[in-house]
Amino acid sequence: MHPTDTPSDMDLMFDLAPVSLWLEDYSQLKVLLDQWRAEGVTDLRAHLSTQPTLRQQCASCLKVLKVNQRTLTLFGASSQDELMARLDEVLRDEMADHFVDELCQLWDGKLGFSNQSINYTLDGERLNVLVQARVLPGHEGSWAKVLLSLEDITARVRALEQLRASEQYTRQLFELSPVSLWVEDFSIVKQLMDELRRVGITDFATFIKVHPEFVSRCIQEIRVIDVNQLTLKMFGASSKQVLLSQLGQIFRDEMHDSFAEQLLDLWEGKTTQHREVVNYSLNGDRLHIHMQFAVLDGHQDNWDMVQVSLVDITARKKAEAYLEYLGKHDVLTGLRNRAFFNEEINRLARKGPWPVTALAIDVNGLKNVNDEQGHAAGDAMLRRAGEVLRKAVDTPACACRVGGDEFVVLMPATDPHQADALKERILSLLELNNQFYPGQALSLSMGTATCERGQSLDHALQLADQRMYLEKARHYAEHPYERRRGQEPL
Repeated sequence: MHPTDTPSDMDLMFDLAPVSLWLEDYSQLKVLLDQWRAEGVTDLRAHLSTQPTLRQQCASCLKVLKVNQRTLTLFGASSQDELMARLDEVLRDEMADHFVDELCQLWDGKLGFSNQSINYTLDGERLNVLVQARVLPGHEGSWAKVLLSLEDITARVRALEQLRASEQYTRQLFELSPVSLWVEDFSIVKQLMDELRRVGITDFATFIKVHPEFVSRCIQEIRVIDVNQLTLKMFGASSKQVLLSQLGQIFRDEMHDSFAEQLLDLWEGKTTQHREVVNYSLNGDRLHIHMQFAVLDGHQDNWDMVQVSLVDITARKKAEAYLEYLGKHDVLTGLRNRAFFNEEINRLARKGPWPVTALAIDVNGLKNVNDEQGHAAGDAMLRRAGEVLRKAVDTPACACRVGGDEFVVLMPATDPHQADALKERILSLLELNNQFYPGQALSLSMGTATCERGQSLDHALQLADQRMYLEKARHYAEHPYERRRGQEPL
């Protein structure tokens, strides 16, 4: 107190203070606590928990001497008498636990306490208050005068609760997202790229081709901040720690080239990107991924917050590959089909390489097998023909099934001598096939023709077909029982 202050000045300051002030008498509380201590109580919190009435006994020891105008306004009271008469409406419910905390601070020898508590206005509105209390100087031995201040922090607490709720909601959206989400820090990558600009690099595409180690360095400098639950499931990781410790198994092989493209886009200012990439699960499975990459708003200057979403499109890719396979392959034999054959003929006719040799092939006796043993047996013969041709024919040559039992092998950059070598290989594999499949022997008729640059490939195909039928006629002349008159072409 300043020497010139008068009691009336102090009263005025108390009443007009902008925070709720309470002047209380804690002397009876001190007497009670001293009594319990003399009786051997050492742990006040444990002692109060033994009987609920003990807390009420402590509360009844407190006497409110005076409150200020801000207190009446805060709690909606018309006077101190009304507030005191209805004090049980103000100090209730959660207040009991907070009151124990305050008592324990005093029990521990402090001459005051600080606590966040809950009070209620007289019309029932819940108030979050910050309570500060101090035994006034000169009353340390009796606690006869204790000054309490209450600050209404309801708005602040509600804002924090809303923030926590929002953060929890956002966290749940992240964790339970139906796509793999990664939060990453690309700030070091940006620093490395900025350094290249400072030293005069302008053609970044050429730079990373000449210096692929720069791409590897950038991959190593990416820091993964967080991933969600679907990410762990997608990559077969038992925990985030396991996943983050084995990133080298996930991002490898083809990823280097994909990441180089990503860096090139970033160099050109494209901080939002999407592309298809290949990753690997921790058990080695190859995953086709649709990746979306975005530097988050507010982080464009340093790239320290990047969100990457990954969608597993492996099943779609497999379906597309299978549909493409069906579009160009014969399902029964596994060889290329008529559609592919027609495309390949057109390509070879335009580009070669020359000479192009065609080998026409037909299965002997298939009609008899179908009629006598059924079409399932006939299909089995065609599958065997496909097995022989798949093993005999190597790229760039290709074997195609162009009709029921008709096959053509297209051989670019192949002369007649090389074509004869392939025929011998087919016959050799055919003999082995017949040894492996007892019963009905598989027999093929074959004819070749070679097309030089400037000649008609269609004419060569017709010539190969004619030569195949001549061989087929010789075969039936030697094995007449395999042929039914009028049913096999000559």
